[in-house]
Amino acid sequence: MDAIIHFIVKDFLGQASILIALIAMLGLILQKKSVGKIVEGTFKTLMGFLIMMAGINIIVVALTFLNDIFTSGFGMQGYITDVAAIAGVANRELGSEVALTLLVIFAVNIIIARITPYKYIFLTGQALLWMATIGTVIGYKSGLTGATLILTGGIFGGIMAVLMPAIAQPIVRKITDSDDVALGHFCTIGYLVQAAVARAIGKNSRSTEDLVLPDNFKFLQDTYLSMAVIMVPMYIIPALFAGPEYIAQFSDGTNYIMFAFMQSMQFVAGVFVLYSGVRLLLNELVPAFRGIAMRLVPNAKPALDCPVLFPYAPNAVIVGFLATTVGSIIGMIVFPLFGLAMILPGLLTNFFAGGAAGVFGNAMGGRKGAIIGGVVHGLFITLLPAMLIPLLETFGFKGVTFSDSDVIGTGLVLGHAFQNDWPFVIGFIAFVVFIVWFANRKLAK
Repeated sequence: MDAIIHFIVKDFLGQASILIALIAMLGLILQKKSVGKIVEGTFKTLMGFLIMMAGINIIVVALTFLNDIFTSGFGMQGYITDVAAIAGVANRELGSEVALTLLVIFAVNIIIARITPYKYIFLTGQALLWMATIGTVIGYKSGLTGATLILTGGIFGGIMAVLMPAIAQPIVRKITDSDDVALGHFCTIGYLVQAAVARAIGKNSRSTEDLVLPDNFKFLQDTYLSMAVIMVPMYIIPALFAGPEYIAQFSDGTNYIMFAFMQSMQFVAGVFVLYSGVRLLLNELVPAFRGIAMRLVPNAKPALDCPVLFPYAPNAVIVGFLATTVGSIIGMIVFPLFGLAMILPGLLTNFFAGGAAGVFGNAMGGRKGAIIGGVVHGLFITLLPAMLIPLLETFGFKGVTFSDSDVIGTGLVLGHAFQNDWPFVIGFIAFVVFIVWFANRKLAK
């Protein structure tokens, strides 16, 4: 039985590309398309997703190197936001429970979308896995076992899988100028924090995409060239501090400055590939998804990973990344002064979550919203992991913490609820409700 569950949940449904391709195929079948159109749409959806993931993988490799030289070059020590480390421990002890919780999350998501006005189908598989992991870990360490453990994490996670796209959708609609897709990424609370700050301080601020440059700098209006101009020094400066001896372990004999330069170019190339995949994916998935919307879950919207928003404001992505990094560095220095753990900047999170938050900030408050809101976002996503650490350490996890704000929020709410700390639970939920209300107020439905 365990082997069957493992195959269905991990090897089959756990392959996000296969899951999304099958969803596209189902949508085309429900629309009674020809066999040729079904095959074409299914495989183009699969290709689009794989191209997007290839771009993400290139970016991850380049950012992992940057994170290493950044940490080494500037001599930083502290906690890392490493969800994979916690997931590894959880899957060794609770592999079947995590898998079954993930399956319940899928089912609850579809049921809620079917019977309520919130028609969002969450399609970011790895994010659902992290949500299943935090629910299972917190529940198990709080004394839950068996069906109670699985249903608690699954129902809570299924609600989050619908709720998070729903609360982000008014701003996503403003960003994309359509209601065809939603955001399926469990960093939504952080995005709305930036959007709320942007709304408060960004009135009449011009968009990051409306840069007017002198003739000699017109080339910077090209997204990838402007990105390269920013990323090259961002790699070279930490490389100089890290030194040739440290970088030699990565460079395979290449000069350390040249290797850092090429890694910055790899990053830009990865973004190019990612954007290409996103466009192909949306061109195929959105029309195919209408079949599911018409038959299984009327008016359903696919909730997709955060890179789906990047092409709508590419300058805001880079501004958000840089501003979030600045905020996370400030938080790393300041929060320990108040007795909290030192959280090292996670440049992967800063790019993907910070970039998407930058798009939110720009939509709500232009350049000010992207820059100032980004710094606040960096502070926020540094504060949340620091708040979770005491809870995780009581459960035996040392030196690591989660990264995504919604996953951390779930851990904090469930953990403090199991400890009967209801003032914290009520206070945290009230904060989120206020942020959602403030960021979304008066936006067209």
